[in-house]
Amino acid sequence: MMRVLIITLLTQLCMGQIFSQPSGGNAPPTPVIVTVAELKSYADEVEALGTLRANESVELTSSVTEIVTKISFDDNQRVKKGDLLVEMDTAEEIAEMAEQESFMAEAERQVNRLTPLIEQGAASASTLDESKRELAGAKARVQAIKSRIEQRVIKAPFDGVLGLRNISVGALAQPGLLIATIDDDRIMKLDFSVPEIFLSTLQLGVVIEAETEAYPGKVFEGTVGSIDSRIDPITRSIRARALIENEEGFLKPGLLMKVELQKNQRQALLVPEEALLSDGPEHFIYVIVDTGEKKIAERRKVEVGSRSFGEAEVLAGLSAGELVVTHGALRLRGGTTVVVKAVEKNGESIGELLKGGNANQ
Repeated sequence: MMRVLIITLLTQLCMGQIFSQPSGGNAPPTPVIVTVAELKSYADEVEALGTLRANESVELTSSVTEIVTKISFDDNQRVKKGDLLVEMDTAEEIAEMAEQESFMAEAERQVNRLTPLIEQGAASASTLDESKRELAGAKARVQAIKSRIEQRVIKAPFDGVLGLRNISVGALAQPGLLIATIDDDRIMKLDFSVPEIFLSTLQLGVVIEAETEAYPGKVFEGTVGSIDSRIDPITRSIRARALIENEEGFLKPGLLMKVELQKNQRQALLVPEEALLSDGPEHFIYVIVDTGEKKIAERRKVEVGSRSFGEAEVLAGLSAGELVVTHGALRLRGGTTVVVKAVEKNGESIGELLKGGNANQ
């Protein structure tokens, strides 16, 4: 019993000595890493998924049933508008053309022969009219045959790149049979949908950024070129179309892309998210104050706005140029003496910061 009493008294004595020491009287300064609060260009981001389409896209098909006699393109070949791609058998049409052209020439000679005779009264007007009708009919038949010949020749409707060839010489082309595809991929159309609450953000010319898993880390920029005239009553979203230049040819029709739309562009005061300390709904940061003799940490309540990419927008409670603690804040209290070990500028790692030792503030 006596032993327990002695231990209790010693414990109370020791605790009394500890708490009687002045708080932080001889404690060394707490090391911290800081950053400078800066005004930067900033915008709220609206994210969506979109699908790429070519500026112009056509499936080349035959409109007649005929034997293919010549193919003048290869897979993935770039062509110009009007380039000859496929020819089909036109022997029958050419023979008919020669026959009808001879009828047309004969009808034209008859008209030329009868015209002066009518003026001399040596022929009737009805005979001349009949010859003119025959000439007009021959011309119409020649034009019809030319149209049939043109149906048996497929040309590039615009500048673009061809897809895979799906037919060979000697094959029987039939209406609707896919021969190849052609896409004008110099400019790509990115169709995407956003919720109706962002309707005010969708303005023609607004800049968008798009990424795809096909090219990790590569960002494609474009502008909103058109906006649908209706909101989908089921999804409560509206479709928009952005135009993206594709000079390097990376983008292909059908590619899925993540779209980031910039909203409310402004100058904002930004700090790293790791500088924020939360206490319920309130947010705090530690700001370094130089008293001349030493640097101390000041606990500051701030109002936080939007967040993105590891940064937070500070709406109130902080000024540009102030030093904000990013690492070491959990060991601080208001008024704690600190020593700045490094100044974070470009998201460096702690190891890089301590190795560099750039505490020049």
